[in-house]
Amino acid sequence: MVGSVAVTATDPTRATHRAVEAVWRIEAGRLIAGLARLVRDVGQAEELAQDALVIALEQWPRDGVPERPGAWLMATAKHRAVDLLRRQSRYQEKVAEIGRDLEVGQAWAEPDLDDALDDHIGDDLLRLIFTACHPVLSPESRVALTLRFLGGLSTDEIARAFLIPEPTAAQRLVRAKRTLAARKVEFELPAPAELAERLDSVLEAIFLIFNEGYAASAGEDWMRPALCEEALRLGRILAGLTPQQAEVHGLVALMEIQASRTYARSGPDGEPVLLMDQDRRRWDRLLIRRGLQALQRAESLADMPGPYTLQAAIAACHARAATPEDTDWALIAALYQVLVHRWPSPVAQLNRAVAVGMADGPAAGLAIADPLTLEPALASYPMLAAVRGDLLARLGRNDEARRQFQRAAELTRNQQEQAIFRNRADRIPPA
Repeated sequence: MVGSVAVTATDPTRATHRAVEAVWRIEAGRLIAGLARLVRDVGQAEELAQDALVIALEQWPRDGVPERPGAWLMATAKHRAVDLLRRQSRYQEKVAEIGRDLEVGQAWAEPDLDDALDDHIGDDLLRLIFTACHPVLSPESRVALTLRFLGGLSTDEIARAFLIPEPTAAQRLVRAKRTLAARKVEFELPAPAELAERLDSVLEAIFLIFNEGYAASAGEDWMRPALCEEALRLGRILAGLTPQQAEVHGLVALMEIQASRTYARSGPDGEPVLLMDQDRRRWDRLLIRRGLQALQRAESLADMPGPYTLQAAIAACHARAATPEDTDWALIAALYQVLVHRWPSPVAQLNRAVAVGMADGPAAGLAIADPLTLEPALASYPMLAAVRGDLLARLGRNDEARRQFQRAAELTRNQQEQAIFRNRADRIPPA
């Protein structure tokens, strides 16, 4: 019987495959984390979870989507893990690890393993993200692996998040899993003395997961709220574990404030609504209050704000403005100047161009944006073309602006963004 996920009559197989993909997005992290606690190998845990996904793709089109698809995937993956452990002759060792003291020859009590996999979900996810961010891996590989395990992102989506070719992302993932296995990295939280060295990569991974949820890099969805919620949950857990780490609170503040806009970012028919056009009455005031409190906490813990705290302060400028006209663009531009000076980044510089364009006029913004066309990392970045298109339109350079929005539409792989950019191009009158 088909469960809560709708299946169209015209193409049930395709619709069911999309349902499987949606469930995988939500459940991948929990699946891999729970399995990793059992098999003690995150690469092996991912393979088991992928096996369950393949079985779902085979069975669900025939039998229908189960009522509890996440639980179905977990049960299927768990049974494959059980078979694997039996084949590896590690059954007694694993039983001991989950607290069982069985007599020789006693039948195996699988329900107790069910409980072991289902308990401490939050702790397992946190162990998973710190394992994926182990110092034996390069910083780039740590983040890629965490996005893969925690966010369920595809190799292509990870590549777009990094602005790198897909084969490069695939190689990072393969090398990272091999390194963890070869170095016998334990599935555990680091000791307090080791926490700081892994924290930067963990924060970066969480932020990239949030960004993929906030503005999906590809596909039909404008947003993936489940990924935002997962990133927020992980950030809050980290803040509880590391209450004196300013940048953890800074990241939480940034995500809380950004997430407050979720309901205002879509119109009645699901169409995207950009920041300056949003009904700010729909912004979640509770999330804004939580974000501002986290920002205050971050600022109180550090003499000099870090990159996440600075970005949270920028988001707070928007949150405090009752209308777009009330936005303190001069302060936002100044904050971006500090961010770019201390942590150079072409994307941050592009954001600074937007802020300067609002504070000092489009010509000043374009003077910052134009040199970025020479940045290799932004060669295929649709927002560079979109920002230049907006600034050019405001300067009355309509033909150039139209070409930039058309280029942005060609570069993005998100269908909703394509519609936005094409609409902007079509609305620009002839020069």
